[in-house]
Amino acid sequence: MSGKFYMPAEFSEQQAAILIFPERPGSWGYGARPAAKVFARIINIIAQHEDVYVIVSEKSRAAAEDLLESSSRIKLLDIPTDDAWARDTAPTFVRNTDTGKTAGISWKFNAWGGEYDGLYAHWELDDALAGTFCRKAGFDCISAGDFVLEGGSIHTDGEGTLITTESCLLSPGRNPDMSKQQIEETLCKFLGCEKVIWLPRGIYNDETNEHVDNVCAFIRPAEAVLAWTDDPSDPQYELSSACLEALENSTDAKGRHIKVHKLPIPDVPVCVTEHDLAGYTFEDGEDIREVGERLAASYVNFFFANDIVLLPQFGGENGASDKRALDIMSALLPEREIIPIDAAEIIRGGGNIHCITQQIPAEL
Repeated sequence: MSGKFYMPAEFSEQQAAILIFPERPGSWGYGARPAAKVFARIINIIAQHEDVYVIVSEKSRAAAEDLLESSSRIKLLDIPTDDAWARDTAPTFVRNTDTGKTAGISWKFNAWGGEYDGLYAHWELDDALAGTFCRKAGFDCISAGDFVLEGGSIHTDGEGTLITTESCLLSPGRNPDMSKQQIEETLCKFLGCEKVIWLPRGIYNDETNEHVDNVCAFIRPAEAVLAWTDDPSDPQYELSSACLEALENSTDAKGRHIKVHKLPIPDVPVCVTEHDLAGYTFEDGEDIREVGERLAASYVNFFFANDIVLLPQFGGENGASDKRALDIMSALLPEREIIPIDAAEIIRGGGNIHCITQQIPAEL
């Protein structure tokens, strides 16, 4: 790397977002048509506030052109991918402290665990995406070599503090030959952070080995939201309690205690239905869903896009839970418009709004 870089917070000013139009039949049921409509709505909304790079393939381009609004801010890029999780496969963007210019980091991607517990057998296209995107979109690219990392496994306050989960970054499927200290040093080297806060766990049954972006997120310096439940019988209770303890016993890079706001998970677990299962076509070596499987639904998986926040909503029996989350976020961020998004089709793919988006910070 030439010069010193740091990762700005997601809540700081952005120049663009990246999304990948969905098509993988084992992630997006019924020919990805229901999911594509939700992706398109998200893209069209973000494009009212910043540029959006939309990655398409020969197969998905027609659907994207049909569903997306005509806007100079929406830029289609033809790059083949294995799936549509831009948070984890697109570059993680950092800013040069001297020039204010941005560059993308290309981490090694192995489908959330490689041969150990990865979610599909072939991930070569996703692994190549970050470098290809930087080249096509005109950004400098910083290679992290063989260091395995997904963007959903990290959050930063932009002031030197990074949060992650032990369950993910210490998983045997990531960097098994590295110690916790070595992993921390690598994060600080590439992301310009000075302190890493390790949360023990994430969201129950999160197939990414519990990414941090589903359980905890900074909303401003020294202030974060944490997925929560008051129900001791819910398996999430123990996980969130462990995270709360870790946060309460930590200070950030500037020595500040972190103010934690509890953001309750849906009251009714979101599970795979028979109708959902009928729509998938799984490939050999791919993680297969089952009827009744609990999905990792969390309202923390929101996305900042300049003056707005896109907040997941799950509908059905969770109408009251949806409204509660919307009210909490509106009170916490009165300076932003909180836009509720029916994200049921995204969670059926295994993630949510934050998982399908990746921000590019503004240049200074």
